[in-house]
Amino acid sequence: MSQEFDVLVLGSGPGGYVAAIRAAQLGLKTAIVEREALGGICLNWGCIPTKALLRSSEIYHYLTHADAYGLAAKDVSFSLDKIVQRSRKVAAQLNGGVKGLMKKNGVTVVEGQGALTAPGKLAVVQDGATTELTARDIIIATGARARELPFGAADGERIWTYRHAMTPKEMPTDLLVIGSGAIGVEFASFYADMGAKVTIVEAVDRILPAEDSEVSDFMRKALTKQGMEILTGATLEKVGATGTAVMAAIRTSDGKVADHAFSHAVVAIGIVPNSEDIGLEALGVATTRGHIDTDPYGRTNVPGIWAIGDVAGPPWLAHKASHEGVVAAEAIAGHPGVHPLDKGNIPGCTYARPQVASVGLTEARALESGRRIKVGRFPFIGNGKAIALGEAEGFIKTVFDEETGELLGAHMVGAEVTELIQGYVIGRQLETTEEQLLVATLPHPTLSEMMHESVLAAYGRALHI
Repeated sequence: MSQEFDVLVLGSGPGGYVAAIRAAQLGLKTAIVEREALGGICLNWGCIPTKALLRSSEIYHYLTHADAYGLAAKDVSFSLDKIVQRSRKVAAQLNGGVKGLMKKNGVTVVEGQGALTAPGKLAVVQDGATTELTARDIIIATGARARELPFGAADGERIWTYRHAMTPKEMPTDLLVIGSGAIGVEFASFYADMGAKVTIVEAVDRILPAEDSEVSDFMRKALTKQGMEILTGATLEKVGATGTAVMAAIRTSDGKVADHAFSHAVVAIGIVPNSEDIGLEALGVATTRGHIDTDPYGRTNVPGIWAIGDVAGPPWLAHKASHEGVVAAEAIAGHPGVHPLDKGNIPGCTYARPQVASVGLTEARALESGRRIKVGRFPFIGNGKAIALGEAEGFIKTVFDEETGELLGAHMVGAEVTELIQGYVIGRQLETTEEQLLVATLPHPTLSEMMHESVLAAYGRALHI
């Protein structure tokens, strides 16, 4: 016998569970289907547990540099097992929190592997038994998984995906990080701070290639100063694991190929959408390179089928997925306040040391669009709070349309910038111009003062440089 609902959500990551909550809030009878753990990859194996690991490495870094603050910390050491246990405990706590939210909002949780069988119908298989669910609208939020190398598959012992890197059995001594996006750089930062020798290999000509080029250049210098070796314009010709090492042949930017030995390797070369084996083909749901095609509200080309999050394309960010979940639920409910998703206002963050955060257009993209622009920059060394914190490396950069004063983009690198970027996100959402930002009063002493100074600098009015 089938169970009937108004809305079914396939996948319970940050997009799926938020969509389910919002649908339930709007009075829709809602069920969510999950084959593994509530909260999806982000909560259980991504965003949250990695930040717990990075917090441990940050504190370890401060302890080993206590003298810089007039303090003494002798015989500083760490337990890798305890660091991992703390990370897993944080993930488990939040998984329990999602379970509580489902109960609080009256969302039915159905465990198992779900697949579309017809418009408005979903079959869920668990332990050999099949449950039939029906609904007028189905939201696909199946997420994505790590892309693996076409050679040298991850074995969990020497060659790792992000899951293995979060639960290491031993501490790497010489780590190869393949890929320099946010995930690769975060793992590089964690393991370097914990004492590993880290080498990053990136195929394009700079690390963090999605970021503004000045931010990428700064990060390369900062990470190199920390002891990392960074090979850009480099490709991995082959890689293989022995019982004690990872052997890799790397072609560098000069065209030369050399063999290298590492204790471990982390593969961070992107993601693959989880769009196969869920019934899309039979229903004619349109996809592009595996990602489900949608409009700005999450609608697919098939009435009653919606898609959100990583499976629906870039940017592959948890907060983008959550926002899409709200938009889709409100569109389904006919909520009068529903708005289309504007991907240009979605911030990106990298939680390395130093941190990176950005929103909107880079300087290069702004110029490519044909605009005349004004650019402001302000360094951390000019900020009293940054100096007092002992975090005087970094800068904030703002890009404005010269004609209209529109804030086109903002780019930051330095301590706590992942917390600061929201100010510019809100500014862009409110369609603010330089006029409002120039006359804003920010508190002193704070890192946020640099945001104001960067705007002032774009218009030749900076006060502290």
